[in-house]
Amino acid sequence: MTAPRAGASGNLRSIYAMLAAVVFFSMMDTCMKLLSAHYPALQVAALRSLSSLPLVCAYLVWRGAHRTVLRVRWSLHLLRAVIGIAMLALFAYGVRTLSLAEAYSIFFIGPILITALSVFVLKETVDARRWSAIAVGMGGVLVVLRPTGDGVLSLAGLAVLASAVGYAVSAVSGRVLARTDRSEHMVFWLMLLMSLGAGVLAAPGWVAVQAAHLPLLGALAVSGFLAQLAITEAFNHGEASVVAPFEYTALAWAVTIDWLLWKTLPDQYTLLGAAIIIGSGLYLIRHETVHAEAEHP
Repeated sequence: MTAPRAGASGNLRSIYAMLAAVVFFSMMDTCMKLLSAHYPALQVAALRSLSSLPLVCAYLVWRGAHRTVLRVRWSLHLLRAVIGIAMLALFAYGVRTLSLAEAYSIFFIGPILITALSVFVLKETVDARRWSAIAVGMGGVLVVLRPTGDGVLSLAGLAVLASAVGYAVSAVSGRVLARTDRSEHMVFWLMLLMSLGAGVLAAPGWVAVQAAHLPLLGALAVSGFLAQLAITEAFNHGEASVVAPFEYTALAWAVTIDWLLWKTLPDQYTLLGAAIIIGSGLYLIRHETVHAEAEHP
């Protein structure tokens, strides 16, 4: 017997949750961009994890998951922590010079890469049309990066691209880990191990945190924590194919924040590349919906 599908009310609830998650993630990334102007990228990654850790610990206890917190698959948790440190540090390095809209346009390739990686890690089947959509999405990244030399093909742009690859690898490994471990344990160990790892790596060049930045750290902690709860809520109660497209509303928030804080707007190449990437991503999501409907009439 197959699991019942989420109803219309469940999908609507999940859409609201995804929209909230996008807002909180945009706030979190804005805080990281502001902090990256004053602190090394590795330290920003450490601050991101350390600031949210108390909230994550409280959530773990509230959910009663602390009693079995040691019963986990350590190898995958360690792998996700290493990837998470690199992903956050690379993203912080990239947004130091890139606008949020440029960074998001490149980072949108992450969900497309998840489809490609699922073939090799999860042994899922991807047909020729989906491979074509993946190739089109990669072409969109090239449009944003503009390898002719007059665009954002720079260390910052490549850092965000590498961060998106890390996001895809982490997401796929998270799918494997979710088969045996509770979501609360996954979040707790990710935050704790990233705090320790990034903290140790950032220690030699650690810059004392200014008192003026403490409110920014508080906003980083709360927005990151709420974003994680909201996105978990989104995918727990609705169909992923219905909910996932709303993640792309992040671009609208990025453009708005860029204009309000830095008075910058994305150029036509960034918008064109983002449209190509989003279009290929939506095609993949739609293909999954049709495929699921064919399998489960």
